[in-house]
Amino acid sequence: MPLTLEDIAHLSGVSRSTASRVINGDVNVREETRRKVLEVINSYNFQPNLVARGLVTGRTNVIGVVIPVGVSVIFTDPYFSQFLQGVSAVCNSRNYSVMLWLAEPEYERSMISRILHNGLVDGVVVAKTLINDPIVQSLAASKLPFILIGKHPTVDVAYLDVDNLKAAYMATMHLVRLGYKRIATIMGPQDQMVGHDRYQGYLQALQESQQPSRMELAVEGDFTEESGYNSMQRLLNFKPDAVFVASDTMAYGAMRALREANLRIPEDVAVIGFDDIPASSKTIPPLTTVRQPISQMGSKAADVLINLIETDSRSNRKVIMDTELVVRESCGATKRHGSGPNAMFF
Repeated sequence: MPLTLEDIAHLSGVSRSTASRVINGDVNVREETRRKVLEVINSYNFQPNLVARGLVTGRTNVIGVVIPVGVSVIFTDPYFSQFLQGVSAVCNSRNYSVMLWLAEPEYERSMISRILHNGLVDGVVVAKTLINDPIVQSLAASKLPFILIGKHPTVDVAYLDVDNLKAAYMATMHLVRLGYKRIATIMGPQDQMVGHDRYQGYLQALQESQQPSRMELAVEGDFTEESGYNSMQRLLNFKPDAVFVASDTMAYGAMRALREANLRIPEDVAVIGFDDIPASSKTIPPLTTVRQPISQMGSKAADVLINLIETDSRSNRKVIMDTELVVRESCGATKRHGSGPNAMFF
């Protein structure tokens, strides 16, 4: 039978209220008393009931991670597993638990409503939002601390992101400098800031290099491998010689479409992705890609959120993390310039 608060008080020789104060971190308890209670807790591996403690302290020591995608995506897209590893590492070190909320985008509004009103979490990390997402407005109007992954264009809220525009510009300019003339792109969803900014970076690179931006060479995907495959099939009608793909997962689909069309990578069509998830160094050929620190993004997001919960700190609420271009064989740089297979360009 689990140890109760009354059991701890009895075994420690203190009152129930004193035992409760020790468990909840009250600093106004004599050190000798605290030591006796903690010895009992450690001996019996006592774990406090989070709901009961929340009623007393107003805290649950639980943060919610909201991922508004289908359940199948969370278990097939390596981005989310890496991100959650980072979140979990910080939560474990700071004595928080993680509650994962998954829903198709059309159910996201009702999911957020439940989170705001059930009192089970102290704060929320929202892993993906739309440009005009009403969910952000709902959270901003509440008192619940939260942080977005990806900047928001209008609402002044805490967020963590990479400079997607700059990173996409860097990747596209790399293809320009290698001499490619018909550079296509497979965009991310244009109703998300991440998809919008990566497309704008691609366009900016073409404009600055005085290459025309051809509408037929830009196709919108949804960050899944299948959308990368279908988008590449459409692009092949217009004979690109290179393609910047807004995620590695979509790039895998694009590479599959190229192989099925008997086109060589990079000799016929060069490919650059975005993310540098683990499999990208093992594709055939290895994928040139923009590396973003996915696990560290999860860690930093959890850290910022917990600071908001515990101190209501207004500092460091907007965090931009660095990216780098990892050059491998799929872009053709190693054949054209003899660069090493893992050279990094900043």
